[in-house]
Amino acid sequence: MNNTALAINSETQPEREQMKIVIVGHVDHGKSTLVGRLFHDTDSLPDGKLEEIQNLCKKRGMPFEYSFLMDALQAERDQGITIDTTQIWFKTETRDYVIIDAPGHKEFLKNMISGAANSEAAVLVIDANEGVQEQSKRHGYLLHLLGVSQIAVAVNKMDMVGYSEEKFKQIEKEYRQYLNDIGVEPTYIIPISAREGDCIVHGNSDNMSWYQGPSVMGALDEFKLKPKDAELPLRFPVQDVYKFDERRIVAGRIESGSLKVGDELMFSPINKIVKVNSIENFAGPELTEVSAGMSVGITLSEQIFAERGNVISHVTKMPMLSNVFRAKIFWLGDRPIEIGNRYTMKINTSEYRVEVKEIESVVDTDDLAIADKHEKVEKNAVAEIILRVRGVAVLDEFQNNSITGRFVLVDNYRICGGGIIDLNGFDDQRPSSSVKSSNITAVAAKVSPEARALNNGHMGGVLWFSGLSGSGKSTLAMELERRLFAKGYQVYVLDGDNVRSGLNRDLGFSPEDRSENIRRIGEVAALFASSGTIVITAFISPYKKDRDTARVAAGNKYHSIYIKADVETCESRDPKGLYQKARSGEIKEFTGISAPFEEPDNADLIVDTKNKNIDESVEKLIEYVEKYFVQPVKTIKHHNLGSGI
Repeated sequence: MNNTALAINSETQPEREQMKIVIVGHVDHGKSTLVGRLFHDTDSLPDGKLEEIQNLCKKRGMPFEYSFLMDALQAERDQGITIDTTQIWFKTETRDYVIIDAPGHKEFLKNMISGAANSEAAVLVIDANEGVQEQSKRHGYLLHLLGVSQIAVAVNKMDMVGYSEEKFKQIEKEYRQYLNDIGVEPTYIIPISAREGDCIVHGNSDNMSWYQGPSVMGALDEFKLKPKDAELPLRFPVQDVYKFDERRIVAGRIESGSLKVGDELMFSPINKIVKVNSIENFAGPELTEVSAGMSVGITLSEQIFAERGNVISHVTKMPMLSNVFRAKIFWLGDRPIEIGNRYTMKINTSEYRVEVKEIESVVDTDDLAIADKHEKVEKNAVAEIILRVRGVAVLDEFQNNSITGRFVLVDNYRICGGGIIDLNGFDDQRPSSSVKSSNITAVAAKVSPEARALNNGHMGGVLWFSGLSGSGKSTLAMELERRLFAKGYQVYVLDGDNVRSGLNRDLGFSPEDRSENIRRIGEVAALFASSGTIVITAFISPYKKDRDTARVAAGNKYHSIYIKADVETCESRDPKGLYQKARSGEIKEFTGISAPFEEPDNADLIVDTKNKNIDESVEKLIEYVEKYFVQPVKTIKHHNLGSGI
């Protein structure tokens, strides 16, 4: 995107405060006129600029417009609309300003979003004659989505309605109510006439003596600046770890905050606390303190396993750890976002695999219509979605740190969207014990079940399918595995084909061998479960004592699933002709015909395949998995992440 930078005052004072303001509003409501009048009335125009525009208008035989002072592109003058975001630098006695005039025409809303996302505050313009339009509401909603909380509403063209106090109060009431409904509190609502200059620089107007509030300029000066990068909490993403001589140097760029030798630092998400031993300056004198914007290396008081993507902070103001958060995104991908889609998310030097869990709201930027149904997010739409992270991510709220609170999404190695992080309503999953003491002794690396669960997004466990031959155990196990895998689960099926061909190939079908077969399977399934995998076993396992052995091996990770169907139903299916062979005597000790089947009397779930088809049965199984394997992960807050994350 090309930005037209119109330098209004070249005499800058770097030490002065600077604030970025975006101007938004419905097309033709007077945004460009407001800005043109603003820097004209503050004497911010370079010598000759006003005369230049006046002469140009005279040559073209058209009336002078204040909007021409900032609509610098030739195409914009010809079409009478603002196409691109135009940045204007000017200053008041209070501070320096960069005003971003963003287009309101629907064809250029992507540029408006780009401008708003880079701003600290906004002025939203409404035409007093036309009143609150749908796009006026949607622009307010977009500002809310993009995290702009300081908003001044300028009710323009008051001269067109006879400077009516009643008309202004009507618009003020309607728009304030709308903003309040979406959780936005406008800082000011100001009646103005950009053409005539009312309430642009001075708060008092002879035409509107009934208004006693600030002017637009006064409102801008009242807006609060975001903290400077160096004033924010320390965020030092690790880019790499180098070894020189006997030293291990942790290198990266300090995105915000500062650090000095001796500081106590937290490495997230590995939850290790160490002190800064030295600051390595590769191209200059020794340093004892560094701050935002500097690329540095540090050595630590003790050796820890740190790697690219870790985020260094102070212990007192750490980022949040979570495996789920709300994202406010602008989508550019050709493939729409749908629930279940998975992407790579990049934040600073970190990369995470994320899955779309929910689509909360969607705004179509072609017309700013808010979708009633949230099934997908199409290209060029703005949306609020819930993302689940594979593992735990190191996160900052955009409102608190706009540098580390931004991310991009990558699909098939292409950047397809960008967004900001909203952590409102989400809990920090950092272990509380990790911040109580810095006296941490390095121990052998190990990964806890809780850490595996956060990494996978679900608990490990055993779904022990038992039932007669032909009841549907293997069919349901394979289909459940396929669907869970498509959702991103770590899942595997153990059945007779893959077990008896290897691990248990030395066993036959005598009662003793059947018991040993189940014992071995139970032990293997328990190991799978301990690794964080959901393992599905599909075995007849006719004897209660053998199933109890498997239950003991897996402990509380064991889930008894009875795939229920009577002999008649199973025999009518007889997919391998086994019942026919059993009745003819070709197969001895066949369960249900010549050998008993002891029905589970304590099954955690019964799936009646006589009365349910495959889809209904699998849906019931998925519902069970999500309840007992996924929901508990959301409650994990105090866990030992270990060094394996």
